[in-house]
Amino acid sequence: MSSGLTIRKDAALDLVSLGALVHRLDPGIIPFRKATECKIHVSGGEFNVAANLADCFRMNTGIATAMVEYPIGDLIAERVRAMGVRPFYKRFKHNGVNGPNMATVYSDRGQGVRAPVVFYNRSNEAAAQLKPGDFDWAAIFAGGVKWFHSGGIFAALSESTGEVIVEGMKAARKAGAITSFDLNFREKLWNIWGGQQKAVDVIGRIVQNVDVLVGNEEDLQKGLGIPGPEVEAKSKLDPSAFFAMIDNVLKKHPHVKGVATTLREVHSTNHHSWSAVAWLNGKTFTAPTAELTVLDRVGGGDGFASGFIYGLLSDENPDEAVRLGWAHGALLTTFPGDTTMATVEQVRAFAKGGSARIQR
Repeated sequence: MSSGLTIRKDAALDLVSLGALVHRLDPGIIPFRKATECKIHVSGGEFNVAANLADCFRMNTGIATAMVEYPIGDLIAERVRAMGVRPFYKRFKHNGVNGPNMATVYSDRGQGVRAPVVFYNRSNEAAAQLKPGDFDWAAIFAGGVKWFHSGGIFAALSESTGEVIVEGMKAARKAGAITSFDLNFREKLWNIWGGQQKAVDVIGRIVQNVDVLVGNEEDLQKGLGIPGPEVEAKSKLDPSAFFAMIDNVLKKHPHVKGVATTLREVHSTNHHSWSAVAWLNGKTFTAPTAELTVLDRVGGGDGFASGFIYGLLSDENPDEAVRLGWAHGALLTTFPGDTTMATVEQVRAFAKGGSARIQR
């Protein structure tokens, strides 16, 4: 079964992402109001996809983003290098007082019946200041690129970031790349400067240039402004409501060739039931359901997206691509931080039904 996507074979870069780099402060299971120390994870939805593809799946990837020249920027840039991602930076000078800044995400892990808590400091964020013309797309894509990826959190940062995505998408398509967009609808971000109608307007213009969408029913409804499904899902793992929305997506965006998402039933902070689904080339595909003992849930969705994209870039059939995404997302929840520590061999073994028996 073909994916229906025409992926070029010759390219220096397998994927380029466009988005904001952030650093996440993680006090573990301790709430921030009682925390005395925390770990620092480098993250960003678009970066996570590029980093996972480079580190786990051994692909050549890049990230187009803002970088501030101060110690936090240095810390983040070191992690970009360590994950094997090629940076394309628009550089900003820090004034030593109030920015521009690399955004901070604060996120404890929760425990048991206590849910994780996430909040932000995106004040005077450098990535929000990115505008069309900041990246030389012809130079970035000069050696060829197979896939271009961006997302809804970056689109929501300011009035100019959505325009940068549109510019990048058009340049990527001109270069022969497949384009994908993770809707990642975040109401708080959009409410700051325009609300849901602004989100629908901005995302609608982006999606005109998109081949593959990533997002659940709520993302599709709020991000694309399309009606909800008439079918009511029996549980969070029931894909019927998601599949019922595909016709509405195609009515508004008939050029879209694929839509995919994870399915997650949260029993407690540390126990999730996990699956994934996709619609590609007129067919639907569903991954198995796994029971996860979760260490850190942040980045699981990006883990799915990167494994799914890897499968498609590797000429796997769509069913296997969904399984690879599902397997990688599941494994990612067993590691601290937002990016992968898995190997492609571990992902493929789990996708084929591997177990947690000790490997000797």
